[in-house]
Amino acid sequence: MLPKTMLKTLLAASGAALIAGTAAAQDAPAPQPAPVAPAGAANPQQQGELVVDVVGGIAAPLGIAIPTMPTTEPVDTPAGRTDALGVQLSKIISTDLRNSGLFKPLEAGVKPVAFSEVTAPTFEYWTGAGASALVQGYVRATGDGTLTVGCYLYDVTSRNEIARQGFVVPPSDWRRAGHKCADMVYSKLTGEGPYFDSRVVYVSETGPKGRRIKRLAIMDQDGENHRFLTNGQAIALTPRLSPDQRSIVYMSYLNDRPAIYVYDLASGRQRLLVGNTDLTFAPRVSPDSRWVLFSMARSSNTDIYRVPLSGGTPQRLTTSTAIDTGGTYSPDGSRIAFESDRSGTQQLYVMNADGSQQQRISFGSGRYATPVWSPRGDLIAYTKIGGSFRIGVMSPAGGNEKLLTDGSQDEGPSWSPNGRVLMFFRSSGGGSGKADLWSVDLTGVNVRRVPTVLDGSDPAWGPLRP
Repeated sequence: MLPKTMLKTLLAASGAALIAGTAAAQDAPAPQPAPVAPAGAANPQQQGELVVDVVGGIAAPLGIAIPTMPTTEPVDTPAGRTDALGVQLSKIISTDLRNSGLFKPLEAGVKPVAFSEVTAPTFEYWTGAGASALVQGYVRATGDGTLTVGCYLYDVTSRNEIARQGFVVPPSDWRRAGHKCADMVYSKLTGEGPYFDSRVVYVSETGPKGRRIKRLAIMDQDGENHRFLTNGQAIALTPRLSPDQRSIVYMSYLNDRPAIYVYDLASGRQRLLVGNTDLTFAPRVSPDSRWVLFSMARSSNTDIYRVPLSGGTPQRLTTSTAIDTGGTYSPDGSRIAFESDRSGTQQLYVMNADGSQQQRISFGSGRYATPVWSPRGDLIAYTKIGGSFRIGVMSPAGGNEKLLTDGSQDEGPSWSPNGRVLMFFRSSGGGSGKADLWSVDLTGVNVRRVPTVLDGSDPAWGPLRP
């Protein structure tokens, strides 16, 4: 993610001295209070009666009740008492669904639910409370040290169960059970893919402008489970999580020269991927996690290259005399979108994965930068530059251009796993150098700030966790 103006600054500064794993949540049949279908299963006669309008966005969010999850008996666990976890889990589900902009969780009139009610809702009460949908569940500690969380979705109007799902997780992953429950509800009611049980890698920033400390950080998509990955002694930029979620590629000024490194999430070790004899930046990983696209400035010319993630000799993909950068793969890995000023201004182009058949796709006013292909393959997001920086989307052929934000300094979009939401960073006015993470959905209506421990930039939204 480097517009031409930033690239020139980076080239000028390149000689200056600048400053693990948990068990995954497992889908599993939920135990008592009632027999539960396999994870993700739904009653085929009842499913689909209640549908959320994903096109209308927050114009008419669905009223949904999410009472506290009861437990058979309060039990102390490494994550806390099971009754306290039931309170927190319902809050996680509510927050996820509210943040999507498509749901309006009830805040008043949400009564406590007894364990016996989980599979036998009092529909009359929830109708009176104004709920169209109902999420009930429970949390139990099991003898092997794990937690079991049951999640049930009901259509209040038709008084039918839509779906049920159970999750068995280690105490350290209890929050993931809440995200997975929210994903199940979201997918069943919208027909779209899930995205709540995912993580974001970004650049955490602090300090005054000109002396900003920039280090790698990773967190859940809701800002929780935050962890710093680097210590800030060397600037870290443009991180990207590999699709297999094993590593992060990023640019760093380690040893006073900008180069591309790979951070192994399991071990915490870093290794140099592309030597720092030339200016290398903007790494992007292929969908199969085998290749890394990057840009390299050599002999006053900047082109796009690729190199195996495991290491090797870079292969040059573009050969124009212009600045070519910002490569991003299509979901199937067959094509690459990138930015180039070969036409005289920064514009978007696409080409085959081997560098052939390069063609321009952006023709609007202003400049275009930081393209990123949607996981669905139907859109390319970008930063539109023209008096301000805004987030937009267009088709891979270049049509149907739509601007989603109206901030003055919005840039660096990254897609959610389901291709409906974009995360980006917004720089503060006044030249402070500070930035924050934000998200916007494809309606352009649901714009919200994403919480971070410190300032944040360069977000990279990873895929769904296994």
